[in-house]
Amino acid sequence: MSDRISRQFATAANEGRAAMVSYVCAGDPDFQKSLAACKALLDSGTDLLELGIPFSDPLADGPTNQLAADRALRAGMTLEQCFQLAAELRTHSDKPLIFFTYYNIVFARGEENFLRAAKAAGVDGILILDLPPEEASDWISLSQQYQLATVFLMAPTTPPERMALISKVAQGFIYYVSREGVTGVQTSVVNNLSERVAQIKQHTHLPVAVGFGISNAEQVAEVAAAADGVVVGSALVNTIAALAHESPDLISQTIAKQNKALCAGLGKS
Repeated sequence: MSDRISRQFATAANEGRAAMVSYVCAGDPDFQKSLAACKALLDSGTDLLELGIPFSDPLADGPTNQLAADRALRAGMTLEQCFQLAAELRTHSDKPLIFFTYYNIVFARGEENFLRAAKAAGVDGILILDLPPEEASDWISLSQQYQLATVFLMAPTTPPERMALISKVAQGFIYYVSREGVTGVQTSVVNNLSERVAQIKQHTHLPVAVGFGISNAEQVAEVAAAADGVVVGSALVNTIAALAHESPDLISQTIAKQNKALCAGLGKS
C-alpha cells in the first residue's frame, strides 16, 4: 500500500514521537481558504492530513463537522474540487493525504472511477465511515489494484473477534475512535486508552492512531504516550469556522500557530 503512510509513521517513531493526523473538511469555508489552511497544517507539523469530503448527511459527525460540511457545500464544493484540492496539496507536500468519506459518495461516482481519480490526485488512503469490512471485499480488491490504503475504524465497543477481522483487511493504519458517539471536542481523554491500544496491537502490526475529541497539547501528550498517532479534527475545524470570513492569510497564520501548539504534545522531535 501507500509508502508515504508507512514512511511517515516510521519517521515519527524514529524521532521518538507520535504522528500528528489532522482532519479538516475539504472546501471549508471555501476552496481557496481550505487550500490555505491545509497547506498551513502540512507546513506546521501535521504528518498525515485527513480531508473530509463534504456530504449532506454525515451521520458519524457531530455538529462541528456537520456545519463544516454545510459551509463547504454552500460554497459550491464538489467531489471534483475535492480531487483538485488533493492534487494541489500533492504539489505542495509529499506527506500522506487521506480521504474521509461516506459510501454514498463513492457509490455515486463508481468505486473504480473514484479510486482512479483519487490515485491521479495523489491521495494515499481512503477511510469510508459506513463501509463495514464484511461488505468491503470488492472495494478492497480494487483499492489494492490502485495501491490506495483502506483505513478502518475501531471503537471502544469493538470485540476482539472483530478487531481480528478488521486487522486482516485494514491498510495504512488503524483509526481507533476512543469514544462512543459522534465527533466533537472533549474535556478529557479516556482512562483506559493504553489498554485498548495494546489490545488492538495484539491483532495488527499497523500503526494505531487515536482520535475523537482531542483539542489541546495536554490531551495530545496523553494520547501520544499510548498510540502511534494522534488525530485532531474538531478543534481545527472550530478555528476555521471562527475565521470563515477572514482572509486566507489570517486563517493560515492562526491555524499554523494552533497546530504547532498541538504538536508540542507529540513527544521528542
